[in-house]
Amino acid sequence: MFQRIREDIRAVKERDPAARSSLEIFFLYPGVRAIRMYRRAHWFYKHNMKFLARLISQRAARKTGIEIHPGATIGHRLVIDHGHGVVIGETAEIGDDVLIYQGVTLGGTGKDIGKRHPTIGNNVMICSGAKVLGPFKVGDNSRVAAGAVVLAEVPPNSTVVGIPAKIVRQDGRKIEPLDQIHIPDPIAQQFNEMNEKINELTERLAKISK
Repeated sequence: MFQRIREDIRAVKERDPAARSSLEIFFLYPGVRAIRMYRRAHWFYKHNMKFLARLISQRAARKTGIEIHPGATIGHRLVIDHGHGVVIGETAEIGDDVLIYQGVTLGGTGKDIGKRHPTIGNNVMICSGAKVLGPFKVGDNSRVAAGAVVLAEVPPNSTVVGIPAKIVRQDGRKIEPLDQIHIPDPIAQQFNEMNEKINELTERLAKISK
């Protein structure tokens, strides 16, 4: 348990330039507190004491504004930055070194029984207000842009943008964990491709007319 707490504090220090001390992070950061309470709730949930598990998780939601279902599976060094309005569903699975910003939902669709929430791979960043809805995977080293609504699987090393989210591949390059701004615009890329095609056709017509 203490090893997990040290990992959580170290992860926040690495990813939050505003973090000043371990004590501040431990006592004042709502994301760290929510994850700490989730782990207690998850223990009760796994030992079939689901009422106590939900009691702890709802208490955490009131205190932090972050609702994590005790049935969710969370790996190492999850950072929930700011965190207000974050919702993580019962069958969600989150890998290691994931960064989640405020207003993110890892939700389900419909009332199906069984796996109905997303699986988030390792080293994934999910930016403010994004919604990831359904029982699919967001691959390792990917990022979900602010406000995106993801309704289908995301390959590893990818960025998704928009509503519904479109994939912009990153050619296998590792994503920098703090950059929410420099995200490729798929619409602008399409316009650039169209302009290139128009220029190519114009050159061909010019050669034919000669």
